[in-house]
Amino acid sequence: MAKIKSGFTGERAIVLPSPIVDEYKNTALGSLLHITHIGFYPKASFHFRKRTKEEASQYILMYCVEGEGWFEIDNQIQKVAANHVFILPKGKTHRYGSENKKPWTIYWIHFDGEKADFLAEGFDRALLVLPEKNSRIEERFKLFEEIFSTLKNGYSKSNLDFSIISLFYFLGSLKYLSAYRANNDDIQAPQQRDVAEEAIHYMRENVRKRITLKEIANYVGFSSSHFSLLFQRKTGYSPLNYLIHLKIQEACHQLDFSDMKINQISMLIGFEDPFYFSRIFTKTMGISPSEYRKKKKG
Repeated sequence: MAKIKSGFTGERAIVLPSPIVDEYKNTALGSLLHITHIGFYPKASFHFRKRTKEEASQYILMYCVEGEGWFEIDNQIQKVAANHVFILPKGKTHRYGSENKKPWTIYWIHFDGEKADFLAEGFDRALLVLPEKNSRIEERFKLFEEIFSTLKNGYSKSNLDFSIISLFYFLGSLKYLSAYRANNDDIQAPQQRDVAEEAIHYMRENVRKRITLKEIANYVGFSSSHFSLLFQRKTGYSPLNYLIHLKIQEACHQLDFSDMKINQISMLIGFEDPFYFSRIFTKTMGISPSEYRKKKKG
């Protein structure tokens, strides 16, 4: 069977740095549930993964929204089609892949924690989530996008907490499907100015450039010292450390979805010295860029 690491138009993925995950999973909320990987693969032709029980170190949720595929656990192959969701259990050998003639489009999340087994129970067989009048499927996908975009904005404790609370709700909406569908009220949170969020937006827009603390502070209209204090208080990180996380996240994306060499990726995200980039990457992710590129994801 043909295998592919990347190459799906519109693909997106985030792999959280191991040191961030290791620290967060020791918190009150993170010990219960935490995310290690999250992504979206549209029309993923030739998508295939195989993991031993040792490699299957998290639960893997996969939500097929279009096309067809399959997965195998306990030597049993199950077919997957549009509106099917399943969770591959932790610690079990498994395989899964897309049908070549009608490749699947999937949302996927790797997660773990004390409550992961409870939330995953019963999903080792594909569940059909029928699109009915009150199915609220689009709301669930919007919730996934909320989780993804929050993590794309960096790994502050508030971002991690929000993503996990949202994941609890996402998984609960599947586990308790009838209760989720019974509540069909639209609730919108009020919008208000957030200096840290504005700064993070500026960082993301300029993640491939070499920007300074002063430039970020000027963007939000504060002095560097006052801005740094506000930002650290909100996110738990200094602005420049947060920017490094976003740059490494972009580097991970390029390592996953491009054939660029490591020194080219280094230059792309504003590091002129590829050796310094590799040291920063290793410190952030817990593994080197070349080791990261070899990891199985999705």
